[in-house]
Amino acid sequence: MMRWAVILFGLALVGCTAVPPPQPPTRVNAVEEILPPVKAFTASYSTAPSRSNTNIASDFVNLHFALESGTPLPVLTRFEGPVTLRLTGTPTPSMQRDLTRLLTRLQREARIDIRQISEGQANITVEAVSQDQIHDILPNAACFVVPNSSSFEEYSRDRRKRKSSWTALRNRERIGIFIPFDVSPQEKRDCLHEEIAQALGPLNDLYHLPDSVFNDDNIHTVLTGFDMLILRATYAPELQSGMTREQVEAAIPGILSRLNPRGDAIQPQPITETPREWVNAIQKSVGPGPGSRKRFRAAQKAALIGQEQGWTDHRRAFPYYLMGRMVQFDDPQQALLHYDVALQFLRANPGTEVHRAYVTTQTASYALAQGKGSEVLPELDKAIDVMTRAENASQLATLLLLKSEALSQTGRLTQARSVRLDSLGWARYGFGSEIVVRSLVQDVAEAPANNKGG
Repeated sequence: MMRWAVILFGLALVGCTAVPPPQPPTRVNAVEEILPPVKAFTASYSTAPSRSNTNIASDFVNLHFALESGTPLPVLTRFEGPVTLRLTGTPTPSMQRDLTRLLTRLQREARIDIRQISEGQANITVEAVSQDQIHDILPNAACFVVPNSSSFEEYSRDRRKRKSSWTALRNRERIGIFIPFDVSPQEKRDCLHEEIAQALGPLNDLYHLPDSVFNDDNIHTVLTGFDMLILRATYAPELQSGMTREQVEAAIPGILSRLNPRGDAIQPQPITETPREWVNAIQKSVGPGPGSRKRFRAAQKAALIGQEQGWTDHRRAFPYYLMGRMVQFDDPQQALLHYDVALQFLRANPGTEVHRAYVTTQTASYALAQGKGSEVLPELDKAIDVMTRAENASQLATLLLLKSEALSQTGRLTQARSVRLDSLGWARYGFGSEIVVRSLVQDVAEAPANNKGG
């Protein structure tokens, strides 16, 4: 029962945006020395987008000419010339490692002339501050990006001035990014990817994008091949700051034909806009912990809107995934029905492998509770590969823990213990020092010492 309590707690934590950490078990300190080293991703697996350039051109314009709130932006803005970036505040070693990897990718994949400097005025300043400092200004934000500021102090002082308004911006010279240093390595890394991407390029998010961090569903946590194409196009010589929407619409098809010729051969797909009513319902339905009736009704409303819109893409699946998460502890059978509906839509859409892996993280636990370890192993292995490529350590840690249980059910106990220890290394990156890592340690420590074989 201890192991299953750990698994279910891990699943709950993975699915939440914020969970207050309870006090660690009193016995954990005795086994803390067995924690394996923190694991880290060393390879990137971004793939080129598999959608039509016609669709991508429309996405490019919509991403650049509005804020997430829907407020329109009058002109295109970007940096003109080489971009410098400085890391300040109280950064951790993992932040610098992940920043170096990201800058290398931006140079190689997006062809952006960007480099880190150690002193002096930079175009982009990434300041590591505390969660409390961020929440004092934006209570619901994990991290954020602002124009015309080079320090948290400057932004705090000037945030109500016109200089801090994105709508007033006509070109980008100084951008400030504020990331908490007191969260897990993965949370810091995810913030680096999303906020630096917005500092360089689009400021909007579009829910209909299946393969992008420019989407508030947070399915993708690192920049994808689509994102790198959007950023590369942003810095194409045919564009410049101050161009209107009409001017960009005229230029972007030729830019994409040059940068992504395979996209010209792909048939465009009809895409409907995401109604603000659906966005509002989704925003009401997400949050930490089991879902309240109010949140569940909001997810139901989003599902109904998706049906009325005639959607068959991942947007149709997302509310069902959320509803399954909300009821999985109180009504497992109903949760499975919601996950099954979500999977029906996801399986019919290419490019939703990460979405499906999220669902597998939930459904596999139910299969294991029924002793179906051997049956669920292939599905877990596939999801583990997907999450490895997506560089999502928190999901990867949970999937490995589930695989460990599946291996135990098939009698492969030595291999099960090895996989469980592997999950701890990823949990340390994905969850930091949160209670789930300590619980996993306790589970390993309490496993019988005479588990042999496999």
